[in-house]
Amino acid sequence: MGRVSAKVALVTGAALGIGKATALLLAREGARVVVADMKAQEGHAVVAEIEAAGGEALFVPLNVTVEEDWSKAMAAIKARFGRLDIAVNNAGIAYTGTVESTSLADWRRVQAVNLDGVFLGTRYAVEAMKPQGSGSIINLSSIEGLVGDPTLAAYNASKGGVRLFTKSAALHCARSGYKIRVNSVHPGYIWTPMVQGLTSGTPDQEAARQKLIDLHPLGHLGEADDIAYGILFLASDESKFMTGSELVIDGGYTAQ
Repeated sequence: MGRVSAKVALVTGAALGIGKATALLLAREGARVVVADMKAQEGHAVVAEIEAAGGEALFVPLNVTVEEDWSKAMAAIKARFGRLDIAVNNAGIAYTGTVESTSLADWRRVQAVNLDGVFLGTRYAVEAMKPQGSGSIINLSSIEGLVGDPTLAAYNASKGGVRLFTKSAALHCARSGYKIRVNSVHPGYIWTPMVQGLTSGTPDQEAARQKLIDLHPLGHLGEADDIAYGILFLASDESKFMTGSELVIDGGYTAQ
């Protein structure tokens, strides 16, 4: 317990899935958590769960593609906590489509959330962390940021962009002497509402789920806490010699 004690952590997309698991785990390990999401009801429920367990949390409404929302969120964090130590840029969307079937509008929508949102989150986090001379930024990429999939053209591009953008930001912060670390996390298929949505439109949902399972040598899908524990490590001082790194948590998917 207490691996991120007294730190202030912002988690985007924290109302559900990996974001929710991360917010709850960081709170259990001593962080004061800012739950950021467009889903207000679910976000407030996460705050209530943290507070019921004796933690401290704040909900802020945030559309990660809107810069004004970021300005307001950072102002709220400064007013309540006075600092920011951890930023987890987790918010993202899935989209299935090949290079031929993906429209320009859908392409731009995926990039706006998955890549622009991470860019804005990283830039605003750096601005908030610079005065204190420390911080850890964790950007959620994916296995699809490491390998290609013919049916995930826009998603591949967005998550690959997160991977290399993270390295650029990490080098900038390190060479500028900010003492801010920036790393990416690359989950395999995690059984979250987003992944469940990929199978919900299929005639045989169980067969579709099994197809996803079969992609992973360990023989099962991941759980949200599998990723949250990796994020906790990167958020804590245990990873103080890591920046610009890729933490792959994928059940062996990319080892094949």
